[in-house]
Parts: sequence; structure tokens; C-alpha cells
Amino acid sequence: MSLPSLKDYSLIEKIGSGSYATVYKAFKKGGSREVIAIKCVDKKSLSKSAVDNIVTEINLLKVLNHDHIVEMKDFFWDEGHIYIVMEYCDGGDLSNFIKKRHKLSENICSRFLQQLALALRYLRSNNVSHMDLKPQNLLLKTKPALMLKVGDFGFAQHFSDTEQKCVIRGSPLYMAPEMLLRHKYDTRVDLWSVGVIMYECLFGKAPYSSSSFQELAEKIKACKPIEIPKGSHISNQCRDLLMSLLIHDPEKRISFEQFFAHEFLDLEHAPTKESYEKSMKLSQDAVKMDSEKNYKEAFYLYCEALRYIIPHLKNEVDIKRKSALRLHVNNYMQRAEKLKEMSYDTCEIEASKSNDKVDKIHVLKTAHHENTSFCSKELRGLSKSTPSIANALEIGEIGDQYFSEGNYALALEKLQSSLSIIVPLLSKEPPGRRRDLLYKQVQLWMKEAESIKGLLATINLQENNVQKTSDSIEQCLIQ
Repeated sequence: MSLPSLKDYSLIEKIGSGSYATVYKAFKKGGSREVIAIKCVDKKSLSKSAVDNIVTEINLLKVLNHDHIVEMKDFFWDEGHIYIVMEYCDGGDLSNFIKKRHKLSENICSRFLQQLALALRYLRSNNVSHMDLKPQNLLLKTKPALMLKVGDFGFAQHFSDTEQKCVIRGSPLYMAPEMLLRHKYDTRVDLWSVGVIMYECLFGKAPYSSSSFQELAEKIKACKPIEIPKGSHISNQCRDLLMSLLIHDPEKRISFEQFFAHEFLDLEHAPTKESYEKSMKLSQDAVKMDSEKNYKEAFYLYCEALRYIIPHLKNEVDIKRKSALRLHVNNYMQRAEKLKEMSYDTCEIEASKSNDKVDKIHVLKTAHHENTSFCSKELRGLSKSTPSIANALEIGEIGDQYFSEGNYALALEKLQSSLSIIVPLLSKEPPGRRRDLLYKQVQLWMKEAESIKGLLATINLQENNVQKTSDSIEQCLIQ
């Protein structure tokens, strides 16, 4: 079958097709020969609603501009067709990406979900709902780095958070229950779709995979519980987000604000222009505090800077910039470790001044309370009458001990476990000395937990680099 002939573009091959449109890989004649994609829409096959969808898609793509949304470069028409010229995504779509790999690792899933969330946050800021989120409409670019981009805005609508509609739009398998059952719905339908996409990424199939629309509708009507496939293991953070998205009742489903703030996505540290600027500011502040001998604050700032820099290092493709970022990461990690050692050395010096053996142990833990996060003797005493708080403080102190020994993974686990108990209790704690000390302790442990995340991210990065180098050497030896 011959390819269509266009005056200004050379079509190379067909790369996709739908009910009324075909997509071709192409390049513009006489220019830079940049590869692009052209969506050719057959006017004769268009119903009135399909025409409305095309008009909506063009109008939206004219104004939407985001790294994780497919860019429309131009559009034109002739007697028989409408042509939409878009950026070319060489990695195909997420659906094929999943099928080739059967299922995706949690790390890859979190990366794609983070990029999708960035696009959705931008769309929400413009009061736009996509209404047809599914793996087939999430395109991938592999050069210069793997990147997800939201495409196909044919069903998208300008849609404020307070509006409600009842027209069915999208694909049944990814459609929110309230839409599928023809109830009134709002922007939260996109969040259900994200949950289905996330489930499919992790387990290789949609939660309500069905052989027919009727079977799917019956499962939705019955509010059949979403189950994690047997033998599958995902982190608590991942499970929490997944189950918060796949809630049948939209009133109980996670909100957009909660979704964007969820720890599994960690949008705060995503590799954006804003986070890069923040990493540079934190780095400068850390060096300043260090030079002023405010070592405690310098330590926290170095660790926080690492959390912002590392995603950029992973994402960077320019060799020189990547090398510069890696140097920053190594320097900040080494200095943070040195500052931690200095802090504990100071504590040991204080402890050595005591003649009493028992007191020496206590001093070793508490002499520098203002410079570490060890629980104070007074707070422990005030908490003896409340076993839940006393136990939580003990767990936190164990986390501190792991931290001092450099066992960061266990330290973070213990601190998070302690905080998960103390924080809810703190909200019910009556005013008084114990509440003040608990609040101070919570702030210190939260800060320490965030610092540990920066250290762990750096260690994981270094271990991955060592593994890649080892694999490369082994491959060379095999050859």
C-alpha cells in the first residue's frame, strides 16, 4: 500500500492507526530532516462527535507546553484529510513496553508514574482533564533519555474541580466506575485510570481484565475488591498509592493534592528545572554553614542537596554535566559523612569526662542533644506512664544507634516506625512539657530521616555504578 503524498513532508512508514486516523513517521522536506509523526484524519469517516474531538485536541495542543506532553508542531488540512504534526516518540507506547517485559520493576514504574504525575499536575493547573488515560496513549522517547509523554487528547476537556458530567468518554478497561455506570463524575476519573495503569505496569495486566464489556461492568457493579496477585511483592508506599487510587467511591479516592504529594511519586525531588535550582541553593547554604562551623545544619543541608541532585545525575545525558554533578555528589557525600563522624566524636569526648560508667553511657547518647536526635532523659522519664510512647521512643533510639554505626537502611526503618506511632499520638497530647519535648523530638527525627534518604540515595547510586562497571567488565571477558 502506497503512502500518502504531502507537499511539505515525506512520509516514511505507518506506525499506528485507529478508527478514523492513521499515524505516520515522517520528516519535513528541505529542512533539518527532523523526524516527526503525522496524524492523518480521514474527514469522510468522521461523525460530529469525532469532529468535536479533533477540534478539541488541536485547540488544547496549541496551548499545552510541557516536557511530559506530546508537542504539536503544526496542523493543516486538505479536501480529504486533517493533518496534525507532532513530535516523534521513538519508544512506541507504554502498552507495548509492558508487553515486551511482561511487567515492570517498581523502580521503573515509579519513574513513569512520576513523569505522568508531573504532566497531570500541569494539566490540572490549566483545568484540563485527559479522560482517556491508558498505556496506549502514553508514548515513550528513548533519546536522549527514557521519557514518558501523554498523547491523544481527543477526549480531553476543560474541566474545573467543581464541575460534574455524565457523558461516557475513554476506554472501558481504564474507565472509572462512576463513569462506566453512567453516574455523575468529576476530574477524579483520571486518578482511577492512573491506578489501573499503575497496576498493569506492576503486574502485567489490568485489575479487572475481562473478556467482554458486560463481564467488566459486572465486576465494577459488584465493587469486587482489587487484589494484589499472589506471589507479588511491592513496597508499602507503592501499595498505599495503588490502593488509594483504585477506590470505587470517588469521595473516598485519593485527591489530586494527595496524589501529587504522595511519597512514592516524590515529585518534590523529580528532575525539573525548579528542583535543580533548589539543589544549587541548598548546596550553597550547606557550604556557608560549613564555613561558619555550624556543622549540624551543614550536615542536614548536604544530605538534602543530595536528594535533589541525584535525580538530575541519573537523568543527565551530557557527559560533561554528568561528570560535574557526580563530582558534587561525591564531595557532598564525603563531607556529610565527615560531619556525622565529627558529631559523634564530640559526643565521645563529652562521655570520656564522666567517671561513672552508667553515666558515661548516658552522656554518650545525650550530651549533645542539640547536635543529634537522641531522645532526652527527661522525655523518657515523662513517657514511662504511656507504654506506646515509651516503646516508640525506644525504637527511635535504636534507629539513632544504627545511624551512628552507618547502617542507614535499618536506621531509616526504625525512625519511620517510631514516627508512625508518635505523630498520631502527638496530635492528641495535651499541652505541657511532654508535648513540647515530643514535638521537638519528632522534628529532629523527621530531619534525620530525610537526611538518611539523601545518604541512601547516594549509596544506591554508587552501588549501581559499581554493578554496571562489573557487568561491563564481565561482558568484555566473555567476548
